[in-house]
Amino acid sequence: MTPRIELSGVSKRFGSRQVLDGLSVSVMPGESLVIIGGSGTGKSVSLKCILGLIPIDAGSIKVDGQEVAGLKGAALDAHRTRFGMLFQGGALFDSLPVWRNISFALPGRAADRRAAAIDNLARVGLGAEVADLRPAELSGGMQKRVALARAIAVRPPIIFFDEPTTGLDPITAAVINKLIRTLVTDLKITALAITHDMASVRLIADRVAMLHAGKIIWHGPLASLDGCENPYVRQFIHGSTEGPIQMPGVRQ
Repeated sequence: MTPRIELSGVSKRFGSRQVLDGLSVSVMPGESLVIIGGSGTGKSVSLKCILGLIPIDAGSIKVDGQEVAGLKGAALDAHRTRFGMLFQGGALFDSLPVWRNISFALPGRAADRRAAAIDNLARVGLGAEVADLRPAELSGGMQKRVALARAIAVRPPIIFFDEPTTGLDPITAAVINKLIRTLVTDLKITALAITHDMASVRLIADRVAMLHAGKIIWHGPLASLDGCENPYVRQFIHGSTEGPIQMPGVRQ
């Protein structure tokens, strides 16, 4: 089976800093892959490279077997229509009511788009009464649900989740994680998430990959994560200050 997303030897440098250094990873159709790693390890950069927001210095990025690195103009625009995105901060438009936020990329008459928005609100557990509210009138958890409804509105084959539970309390975060898992399964979406939240990993992932020093240093099914002997992975999943991962300003 052809991977839905395949990165091979992807490198990206910003000035003197090598962020991605031969990154290779793949995501199969219908799979939920979660990339873990510390802050500044290049997780968000990898997503931006796939979307063509940042050009790569070397390597290959394929989606459904087609090379997409270097796309420009209409070809790049068409490429991006295959993706939905749940941003770390939600990224809702404060000036628009909820239904217009959700239906922003949908074609058709306003009445049809509003009906579609309400249908997607129901999928994320929110009622029609939310449709005419502004994002500022919603709690953080409700804003995240609205952002998720927007991400699935056009039924993209692939969705990226960028730190999906940042800023949420543990209970709300668990609700969002379970909702993501349900939507990915029900809509048969290919999902690529990046996070440092192990609770999210355990609820969202089919497979896990760890990014460190610009490379994937371990990957495997979620079930094998806790038994992994890789010292970097073990230190990360247990949140230990002792181990090979060196944090600036922390004495070990």
